[in-house]
Amino acid sequence: MRRDFAVEWPTLLLLVATYLLWIVATTLAASLWLPLAVGLAAVAIAQFSSLQHEVLHGHPFRSRALNEALVFPALNLAVPYGRFRDLHLAHHHDPALTDPYDDPESNYQDPAVWARMSRPLRALYRINNTLLGRMMVGPAIGTWHLAASDLAAARAGDRSVARAWTLHAAGVALVGLWLLGVASMPVWAYLLANYLGYSLLKIRTFLEHRAHEAARARTVIIEDRGPLALLFLNNNLHVVHHMHPTVPWYRLPATYRANREHYLRRNDGYLYRSYAEIFARYFLRAKDPVPHPLWPPRPAVAGPDSAPAPVPAEWQGQWPRGRASDKPGRRPLR
Repeated sequence: MRRDFAVEWPTLLLLVATYLLWIVATTLAASLWLPLAVGLAAVAIAQFSSLQHEVLHGHPFRSRALNEALVFPALNLAVPYGRFRDLHLAHHHDPALTDPYDDPESNYQDPAVWARMSRPLRALYRINNTLLGRMMVGPAIGTWHLAASDLAAARAGDRSVARAWTLHAAGVALVGLWLLGVASMPVWAYLLANYLGYSLLKIRTFLEHRAHEAARARTVIIEDRGPLALLFLNNNLHVVHHMHPTVPWYRLPATYRANREHYLRRNDGYLYRSYAEIFARYFLRAKDPVPHPLWPPRPAVAGPDSAPAPVPAEWQGQWPRGRASDKPGRRPLR
């Protein structure tokens, strides 16, 4: 049992600091100047979400129960921790990265599904493919798709989904009791802070993965060491995290520096120097098309008996095959 209490202090101390910032934002700051309070709460919520990512990868304790107890209050109202855990761990199956069906965090659409979309919906997804659009509408799109797909799964009898949402409701109730009984922040202001916190997270996930024939080359390195790197717990060094998912956040920079050329060969030079570079390039311009540019072609209109197009030989084993008719696309959480 003693082994379960071995602790990674940087993670635990940062979690304590995040809770303290959230408390200050919802009480003292809210009574002084509400815009400041909303901004501080948004930062705390984004940091908390990054710490939830650490928790699902086994930090700061060796005990899963202890780790998950630390992040039980649902500071982020939109995403149940249990769903984030399960879908994110599925995302770590690297051969499926960017797959419109089998990667839960993919932003790409099946070209056949894209061909059937209405013009207004296409326009919305195109806006979502710019960095500004991802920050503005990305949280709403992600929340809608998660809630809709999970409601369908729960109705179909998926008990794990129902359990995750039930536990999330209890975590939301704790936050609600705090807001109504202790905090100075109005509920509407906290909802705004939640949306802004989710928007900050969308900066991290905007170009973490790209379409590429080789699975090893789909994951980015962003050599940023500024405030956003701390907010995202060094997950800007994303290929290092995917190759070593159990390495804690505070060891990722040293791991990267020790073998930089290896990681850049591994991901075929998918590199940005900073988030400032990303903002300059893609704030108002899309980096990628919405339909997956390498997805094996399918008929634009397919009936239930129509066969999918054959997979080119060079893509064999790279793209798990889904069917638009029987497999709902899953949209990004973070």
